[in-house]
Amino acid sequence: MTDAPAPVQRMVEATNAADSDAFVACFAPDAYLEDWGRGFHGREGVAAWDRTDNIGVHMHFEVDAARRDGDDWVVTLVSTGGGYNGTSEIRFRLDGDLIARMIIAG
Repeated sequence: MTDAPAPVQRMVEATNAADSDAFVACFAPDAYLEDWGRGFHGREGVAAWDRTDNIGVHMHFEVDAARRDGDDWVVTLVSTGGGYNGTSEIRFRLDGDLIARMIIAG
């Protein structure tokens, strides 16, 4: 198992602290977040998703595993809260110290 990269770890910590401003700040200004085919663009889109599917429903994440896959990181998160509860592999692409892309599909 590999530790999750710092931007992903900060995103997890912001979620668990219910800090929406810190959560959004983990993402690049032109980030793309996709949740089972629903796309959210930029920090405004990330903030909207956060309100409806993440901190807004009291989610909590635990990193179970992380691995590189080419230019991406695949991070297995265990999610609990008022939204989805279970384990998912989430694909991240980083831009320096920010998340450029977060794809939730499995």
